Amino acid sequence: MVARLNIAIIGGGIGGLFAANALLARGLRVAVYEQAAAIGEIGAGVYVTPNAVRHLERVGLGDAVARRGARVGPQSAYFRHDGAPVAPVQVTDAAGWNACFGMHRADYVEFLAANLPAGVIHTGKRAVGFEQTSLGARVKFANGAVAEADVVVAADGIHSELRPHVFPPSKPVFHGTISYRGIVPRERLPDWPMDRWQMWAGPKKHFLVFPVRHGEMVNYVGFVPTDEEMKESWSAPGDPDVLRREFEDWDPRIGQVLKQVDKTFRWALYDREPLPTWTKGRLTLLGDAAHPMLPHLGQGANQAIEDGMALATILADADAGSAPARLLAYEKLRRERVADVQLGARKHGLRMDSMVDDLKKRDADLVAHAEFRKQLYTYDVVPHAEAAAKAAP
Repeated sequence: MVARLNIAIIGGGIGGLFAANALLARGLRVAVYEQAAAIGEIGAGVYVTPNAVRHLERVGLGDAVARRGARVGPQSAYFRHDGAPVAPVQVTDAAGWNACFGMHRADYVEFLAANLPAGVIHTGKRAVGFEQTSLGARVKFANGAVAEADVVVAADGIHSELRPHVFPPSKPVFHGTISYRGIVPRERLPDWPMDRWQMWAGPKKHFLVFPVRHGEMVNYVGFVPTDEEMKESWSAPGDPDVLRREFEDWDPRIGQVLKQVDKTFRWALYDREPLPTWTKGRLTLLGDAAHPMLPHLGQGANQAIEDGMALATILADADAGSAPARLLAYEKLRRERVADVQLGARKHGLRMDSMVDDLKKRDADLVAHAEFRKQLYTYDVVPHAEAAAKAAP
């Protein structure tokens, strides 16, 4: 009988926690190590799309998504900055399955963590070192603790401590944009439609609104240009009055939302050039540690979910000896897919934030963009991962 792999996941965010769920569903042994004192997330929204929801359903979390998320439907739309309608937003896959949800990040992390058995998550563990041999791997933590495993998965974000053990350090690419983001309670916007995702596109800026927490809250994001290269952070405070001035001459519906904003956060937009390798021996990367991307397709967390399902599928019947080859198969499968999505997010951001010299062309591009999203949402990583596992040594 093959001994089940022992896997250490570094990072207790959405990607790491989903990977733990997927690996455990395959019968593997898993431990998650998170540097924070407790598992949690700040108050911001995340968009969950069909290419991720199908995997959440596979690990028994479909009901949690429907219960904690807010489904967005066919009235989702793009507008010009003055409110003129441009195009519908694609919310289904090629089969017509509508599984797009607005989710509060804190809710997402909470139900992913709650689905794991007691003792799987270890908090207060900041990784500071890594070493491996042909027999196994070891992670060292700042508090002196050590974790030993057959496989180590670095799911610790864009500033990953373990990525330099796979590939030499590279500087994140700043894209000259800051997003202001936050949440407004539904009772402050009682007439706001809670069944749709809405985006306003204008010269050099765009503004996004979608519901979260089963329609109890409105999530907004305002993307504005800047010459100030600030630190990449989800939680840097912003000035609501500055945000209001950025969009004061736009569609009055945006002003309706921003009038209710008491507190906002600024997030500088960074990604990295696609990495040529994610894996070294028994260490591999997942999520933002491997492929940080701009938010313009709403795919950062969704691609991390695909990573976790692919990894679990490919490692399902591996042993300690075959694990390094299986990790290379995972990397090969995922690297091209996420590079396309990374670059697609850049292109869509440029489309949204252009000077729009030709509004008709920009609007036509947004109409055509629906086909890209349809194919994005239709992709199912599992059959590809099953084939990769069969082909691996």
